[in-house]
Amino acid sequence: MKYLIIGLGHYGGLLAEELTALGHEVVGVDKDELHVDRVKDKMATSFVLDATDDLALSVLPVKNVDLVIVAIGDNFGASVRIVSLLKKNKAKHIFARAVDDVHRAVLEAFSIDRILTPEQDAARELAQSLDLSSEVESFQVDESNYVFKFRLPKKLEGYHANDLNLETEFGLKIISLVRGNVALNCLGISVVERNVANEFPEDYELSLNDMLVCYGPYSRFTQFWKSVR
Repeated sequence: MKYLIIGLGHYGGLLAEELTALGHEVVGVDKDELHVDRVKDKMATSFVLDATDDLALSVLPVKNVDLVIVAIGDNFGASVRIVSLLKKNKAKHIFARAVDDVHRAVLEAFSIDRILTPEQDAARELAQSLDLSSEVESFQVDESNYVFKFRLPKKLEGYHANDLNLETEFGLKIISLVRGNVALNCLGISVVERNVANEFPEDYELSLNDMLVCYGPYSRFTQFWKSVR
């Protein structure tokens, strides 16, 4: 894919590097020449210009990229003006970074594809990882609902999957079971082979090698998790 990143500070610069490393074509823009010089060798093309200027913005390939990312966070006015100009110039898709609730609310008025809140997201992810432990992986679906994959706690060993009553007691829906079977590899070493089962017999007994995948509110999952830990 082809990306246009406006703002090559710490966040935008790192984003440009990572996308390039993944094989994408990245065009980077910043009015600070030092920011551009720092990452220009990691991008396909780079520009030193003020993207808040309508005439300057017109030289950028706004309509020829798959996504424009406005990575500016510390200059509220510049961020909002650039998003406005991108909408005027009919950019296909726009992501923009917001640093606080007011910034987010203003960007929402433009009906862009996604508002990025990297600082809040990083803090939330760290808090959740500390709260749930390394035995749980989570993916946020919307404001309150997540998909959770977790190793079976000792307390649930021997239970039948349908006896857990997660939906009734905690509002969590089991999506699939990841069965863990102990086998010997080519070196004769015991390893756990995992197979996903979206349907499983009612009398299937859960083992400590199994994992479950469920969906529901984060707050209800933490209640469940604390009850079985």
